[in-house]
This record gives sequence, structure tokens and C-alpha cells, in this order.
Amino acid sequence: MYGSRCFPNGSKWDFISLEEEFIVFSKIKSILGRVSLIKQIAVGLVIGICIAVFFPPAIPVVKIFGDLFVKALKGVAPILVFFLVMNAMAQRKEGAGGSMKPIIELYVIGTFFASIVGVTMSFLFPTTLSLQVAPDTKLAPPSGIVQVLHNLILSIVDNPVAALMNANYIGILGWAIILGIALKTCAGDTTKACLNDIAAGITKVVTWVIHFAPLGIMGLVADSVGTAGLGALLGYVQLLGVLIGSYFLVALVMNPLIVFAKVRRNPYPLVWTTIRESGVYAFFTRSSAANIPVNLSLCKRLGLDPDTFTISIPLGATINMAGASITISVLALAAANTLGIHVDMGTALLLCIVSTVGACGASGVAGGSLLLIPVACASFGIGNDIAMQVVGVGFIISVLEDACETALNSSSDVLFTATAEFAERRKNGTLKAEDMVPKDEH
Repeated sequence: MYGSRCFPNGSKWDFISLEEEFIVFSKIKSILGRVSLIKQIAVGLVIGICIAVFFPPAIPVVKIFGDLFVKALKGVAPILVFFLVMNAMAQRKEGAGGSMKPIIELYVIGTFFASIVGVTMSFLFPTTLSLQVAPDTKLAPPSGIVQVLHNLILSIVDNPVAALMNANYIGILGWAIILGIALKTCAGDTTKACLNDIAAGITKVVTWVIHFAPLGIMGLVADSVGTAGLGALLGYVQLLGVLIGSYFLVALVMNPLIVFAKVRRNPYPLVWTTIRESGVYAFFTRSSAANIPVNLSLCKRLGLDPDTFTISIPLGATINMAGASITISVLALAAANTLGIHVDMGTALLLCIVSTVGACGASGVAGGSLLLIPVACASFGIGNDIAMQVVGVGFIISVLEDACETALNSSSDVLFTATAEFAERRKNGTLKAEDMVPKDEH
């Protein structure tokens, strides 16, 4: 027999069983489960703006949700990065055959040049954000590339416990890589399986935190608009413009140049094909992993080698993250601009490298590239408190940003897989113009 609670209703008492409460909550969970997270975030964004404009007294109440969301992200992010990277290094398998090498090279080159595009756009159109910086906050911006490298080296050898407690992401990454390599050589299968389970468990916790994003975004937007006015959202519009402009430049200019350099033919038939038949799907699914079946089908219709693309497409969904490298670099530079930190060319180049490396691990993190922004911010001496506010801004604009980022990432998987094989065919003199257009399925 289930327990019950009673509530006054006029002269009567209504008894509600715990079983009925459970059923109600299950129905609510089921309804929310059928609505995509990105739509929930969009609703939270609209509600936050409405509260700030029409119900200002409610701002302090909903602000609690925003503070709780950011605090939860700050708490779980360091340990998440530590265990994910350590597990990835411990579980790392030897690379695939020689046929994968040119594809992996294209993945890395594409991601690196995408970060350069993002940095260049940030310099051409500098963006500032509405951040809350405490008066007693001490910033330690580096004076140049030499100091950045000096700080980087010292951060890597920081006490690992202190690195986790102080959210020193450079130190966290350094120790995670070192311990992962050590475990790969000396740990048994049971230890590796345990480490993999821990990483999966922490990832699950982050997933729960991310599902709190709609309420968190509602609080962050309400507080931001209530404090700085609707003008604060204009800064997000400019930030979105820089990000989306960078995505389009990479998709329509940089990637075609890379393809042309390899195959020496008009790249746009292949580029348009990948955007139309892969990018559009990824835009709506917002998941490179969910788009893998679409990409595999497209590779088959392009007549590519199945022994290669069945490996390169899932691999690309993990490490080919041009869009993520743009997001990391642009938001990190926006934070630096907001705080008045001067970034020289050497430091900007280092940011491109950090963004590229960070982007390759973005798929392993719930929240993707956004939770790796603190790693890039650390290069400028920006603390975790401010960096996590930048992450919050990323979630606010993620309704459109994440869709465009995923479309670029996923379409590039097919593009570079095809480019590598077509380049080999060109060398052998067997490449035909019609090869770059997919065959219709019958």
C-alpha cells in the first residue's frame, strides 16, 4: 500500500498517493523528453527576456537558477576534463592503416585553419560581452607569447590536486595526458574498464547538469537584460554574426581551397553536395554522432571505399571539429576584449593551437566546445569564474550557434574523406568529374 499526503480543500481534504505523484512526475518527464533541449533553451531564453522587460521584481528570484547552473558547470567541468582525457589516453588504440593518414591530416588541417579564420574574424570585428567582474578580481593578462609559454609550462606541472581545486585546465590536461599514457602501458583490463566507467559516469552527471540549461539560461538572460538592458542582447547578435560568418567562410571558402589543393578540380560540386545532403540534416539534429548514418550513406553514393569511410566517418564525428575550434577561439577572444587584455599575434597563434587540440576533444563533453572555453581563456590569464560566465553566454546563443557549428563539423567529415580518396585517384589518373557527384539510390 502506498503512502499518501493530504491537502486542505475548503472543508474537505484531498488525499494524493505517492504513486499518483510519481505518475504525474513521470508524465512531465516524458513530455520534456519529447521536446529537444535546444527548443527548451529557446523557450527559457524568451521567458528570461519577458521577465526582465515586464516583471523586473522577479529577476532576483530567477537569477538563482542562472547562478546555480553556472556553479554546477564550474564544479563538474574540471573533473570531467581530467577523467575524459585520461581515459581517452589510456584506452587509445594504435592508428588505422595508411589509408587513414591523409584523412586524419585533412581533419587536423581543416580544424586548425578554421581556428585561424575565427581568430581573424575576431580581430576584424572585435566583440565584447556583458560579464560580471568583481571589483577585487585580479586579472593576470600575459604580456606576450614568451610569458604565455612560461605560464603554460608552469601550469602543466602544477600540483594535480591543486589544478583540480583551482580549475587550472592546463595543469588538468597535462596531468590527465601523462597519467593516461602511464595507465595505457601498465594498467590491466579491469583497471581500464573501471576508468572507462568512471568517465562515463561523470559524463552522465554533466548531461544532467546540461538538462538544467533551460532554467539556467532563463535566469542568466533575465539577469543580463535586467542589469544591462536589451542592449546586452545586441552584443550577442554581433557575437553570433562573427561566429556564423566564420562558419560560412570556412564552409564556402577555406574548405573548397583545401579540396582544390588536393584534387585540382572544381571543388564546389562536392562542397555543395556535402552541405546539402549532410550539413542540412546535421543543422536540425545538432549531433555529429546522430548524423553518422547520413554521412555513411552519402559516402556510399559517392563510390568511396567502405573499408575507409566506415572508420573515417565515426572518427570524424569525434576529432574533426572545425566549428568547435571557431567557437572556442572566438568566445575566448571576446572574453579577452571585454577585460581589456591585449592579444599579440604570437598569443593568437597559440590560441589557434589550443583551440584545435581542445576541439578534437569537444565531442566527448556534454555541452561540446562550450565547456572547453575555459582552457583557451586560461591562456590569457582569465580565471574560471569569468570563463564560466562566457560559457553561459555560449549557451544563450547555442540555439543557432550549435546548429551551424554541427552542420560545418559533420559535412566536413564526408568532404575530407572524399577529398583524400579523390586525391589518390588523381595521382593514379582515374579521377573523373562525375565522381564528385553522388549517384542516385535506386
